[in-house]
Amino acid sequence: MKKILLLAGIAFTAFSQAQVVKMPAPSSTQTIVQDFGAGKIELTYSRPNIKERSLLKANSDLAPLDKLWRLGANAATKIKFTDNVTMGGKLLDTGTYVIYAIPGKEYWDIILNKGLTNWGTDGYKESEDVVRIKVKSQKINIPVESFTMIFGEILPESCNLTILWGTTAVIVPISTNIRTRLRAQIEKDLSADNVKPAAYQSAANFYLEWDKDLSKALVNAKKATAANPKAFYLYLLEAKIEKEAGDKMAAKISAQKCIELATIAKNEDYIKQANDLINKL
Repeated sequence: MKKILLLAGIAFTAFSQAQVVKMPAPSSTQTIVQDFGAGKIELTYSRPNIKERSLLKANSDLAPLDKLWRLGANAATKIKFTDNVTMGGKLLDTGTYVIYAIPGKEYWDIILNKGLTNWGTDGYKESEDVVRIKVKSQKINIPVESFTMIFGEILPESCNLTILWGTTAVIVPISTNIRTRLRAQIEKDLSADNVKPAAYQSAANFYLEWDKDLSKALVNAKKATAANPKAFYLYLLEAKIEKEAGDKMAAKISAQKCIELATIAKNEDYIKQANDLINKL
């Protein structure tokens, strides 16, 4: 009897242990966090595989045309913005949205919706739509088996959310406006009673890269080097501005000063950058 009970206990233990084995999900979940503008974009979605099923056709097994799709599998796909962005010409508040799609032969509707408790498309209400964007679909040569979404073409004020599946790609543009906020902050810092030396460097970079105001950029670059005369990297910044302004002689002098100071600091990278700039004059 004891032997039977022992065997039963062993069997029960083995069964219990087998119950906790975690199997891979058929559609794995992916979360992407992308720095963008002055904030971040976070995208969470599940990635089904085609597995030889029909895709993006009328009444297809997966993502049939002209029908609302959860843009993935399992729970509704969610996208979160920590700073204001613009999609489809509409400025969006920070926060989390559900993102859906209605695939078409040539164009897709991309929908941002407030239904955060929805499971897939269950519970979807058109009245909770925040924005609808119509974007053109494209054909790609190399098929993508696993449903994929990525952020690409990341620029300071624009990026793309690219959707890839099968031989189809859809690119959704996203934009933001941080130029105005940066300018306001730069001007505030420069108007302070005691301007910090770093503020001059920030201003020089802003006026060079963003506003393309080379006069203001150079004024602030010179103030930055005056405040920190051993900073070789500031002389390279000054040389870049002078080069853009067409003053090759001044650019060469600033670049040579960068090389002199960078050599003392044993910074090979800035020595190379300064030499490269001189060679392009």
